[in-house]
Amino acid sequence: MSPLEASPLPSRGQPVPEAPESRNLVNGRVHIIPYDPKWPYLFKREAERVRAALGDRALRIEHVGSTAVPGLAAKPCVDLLLVVADPSDEAAYAADLEAAGYSLVIREPDWFEHRVFKGPDVNLNLHVFGEGCGEVDRMLRFRDRLIADSGARERYAAHKKELAERTWQCVQDYSEAKSDVIEEILAEAASE
Repeated sequence: MSPLEASPLPSRGQPVPEAPESRNLVNGRVHIIPYDPKWPYLFKREAERVRAALGDRALRIEHVGSTAVPGLAAKPCVDLLLVVADPSDEAAYAADLEAAGYSLVIREPDWFEHRVFKGPDVNLNLHVFGEGCGEVDRMLRFRDRLIADSGARERYAAHKKELAERTWQCVQDYSEAKSDVIEEILAEAASE
């Protein structure tokens, strides 16, 4: 068994320990800030680091989440989407990402073989999914809808703001509370 296989990593809904400067949850409240124009630059820099580490094993790298939507307030955490051939085959990519400074913090074999890495010097979530995974398309459709539809973007921003006023056990609880409005926005996009 490799060290990665033996490591006890959190799964969906469990808090991930973070350094104080990287916390998205402060005293139980989600930390949301106005859109920061440096987020696309941070994404580009990290995407280049991932590409340098993995080469053509990185099948796709995309900026996703709220930091990918110009003008949208967000947690100061850049979300990157990395598509690899098989996320369950950690031997094919994890050691190279770790050598580049990333740390594997979440392993979710029961949810699309999802993996999450944290970055070495930027507050980020590097989401790893496999080629052909439906969640990849869903994340990109949602991002693109928020960019294209100001009404959907405003409704999502208002919902996030209302949720950020609540106290949460972990950031995943906040993320799951956004599911209904996300599904509504995706359904609207699909009906057009």
